[in-house]
Amino acid sequence: MKLRRDTIVTVVVFIAIAISIPFAIVDTLEKGRIYLFSRQFLEELPQRFTGPGRFRFLLQPLVAIVLGIRGGLRDAKAGNPPYLFRLFLGTGHRKEWLRSGVAAIGSLLAVGIILDLIFQLVLYHSVHPGPALVVGPVLICLPYTLSRALTTRLARRIGAR
Repeated sequence: MKLRRDTIVTVVVFIAIAISIPFAIVDTLEKGRIYLFSRQFLEELPQRFTGPGRFRFLLQPLVAIVLGIRGGLRDAKAGNPPYLFRLFLGTGHRKEWLRSGVAAIGSLLAVGIILDLIFQLVLYHSVHPGPALVVGPVLICLPYTLSRALTTRLARRIGAR
């Protein structure tokens, strides 16, 4: 069996989350709240944008947009409908289309989760897996899906002229 970079990164994410879950459970039991749904999370959210690692809030969406544009051009060339339209309203191959999107951004998504866990440790001296599983994917999935869908639509319109 040959290990691929994607597989290694995914395994590292699962290990990091598995290690952080017991600490999050202890924190929840001690403080009587779930960090992701707490006032503390909302108060600390701006620190993510101003503290160490703020560059990732630009870099990760930018890379996701570039990957989305690449996927959108490929979709337009293949004659496929825009990604979001196809994913949510299409019939038949939804799992395959979702898998293609995850394959395109899987490593980026995993790195986003790992970075969020690291920055939590640096900024707050504790790690909570919930926010890492929310913040990282939002920074990546939303820009990716929107740029892929818009690129497909735009490329098809330009190509039709």
